[in-house]
Amino acid sequence: MQPSQAVGDQADRANVLAGIGGRLRAARTEVGISARELARKAGVSVSLVSQIENGKARPSVASLYALVQHLNLTVDELFDPPGEETAPDTGEAAAPAGETAAPAAEVGEEPPPAPVSRLPLSTLSSAGGALVHGEFTASQKLISAPLVQLGETRGMLKLEGGITWERLTPCDIPGVDFLKITYDPGASSCPDGRRQTHPGHEFGYVLSGRLGVTVGFDTSEIGPGDSVYFDSTTPHRLFNAGDEPAVGVWMVHAPFAEPR
Repeated sequence: MQPSQAVGDQADRANVLAGIGGRLRAARTEVGISARELARKAGVSVSLVSQIENGKARPSVASLYALVQHLNLTVDELFDPPGEETAPDTGEAAAPAGETAAPAAEVGEEPPPAPVSRLPLSTLSSAGGALVHGEFTASQKLISAPLVQLGETRGMLKLEGGITWERLTPCDIPGVDFLKITYDPGASSCPDGRRQTHPGHEFGYVLSGRLGVTVGFDTSEIGPGDSVYFDSTTPHRLFNAGDEPAVGVWMVHAPFAEPR
């Protein structure tokens, strides 16, 4: 990779991160609670909420989950580029930029195959298995065409303490966070002696390094090829248990957020 390309990739990923504070603030305003009330509910300081909303501090894993639980927001939504707005559901799928919509079929002919779309699921038509306002409707199903997330363009969140999340889905999938996680040496999801809780179930697979997993009073250390599952409502903590970055694939399956 050329230096200029590396700089460009870093700039693109920085743009993805830039909106996290604004999204949290907009969600808080929409819910109708003050920063002080949000801080009280999430168990963090008012100054931390203010610093995160103004882009002056990164949330930890624990504080991020604590905040979104009270904002009818999903972690997955925070990966979207800032300023991107979801197109209204018109019942028809728009063709992505640079692609030409498939021609309409003549009467009596089989309809032509639809082009593979890279649009967020919320913009796809119900015929293709859309999401409406972030929820599946009873008559809908997941789209049959694959939505590919290229490695060099996936969204990234850098959290406090040397933790990086990279989203492995090309759009927000309600109820699921599918991530590549990296814990730098010394990194942990919350300070030693503390635990976090949030709705859902967690599934993890370690690619490299050593990852410590504390659930309740039990601590396990897992390495490459090892996997783990636990109920996220049980107090837990993840931490790097070695002297090199711990990298894994992680999925959190949680109930759908209430529509905002």
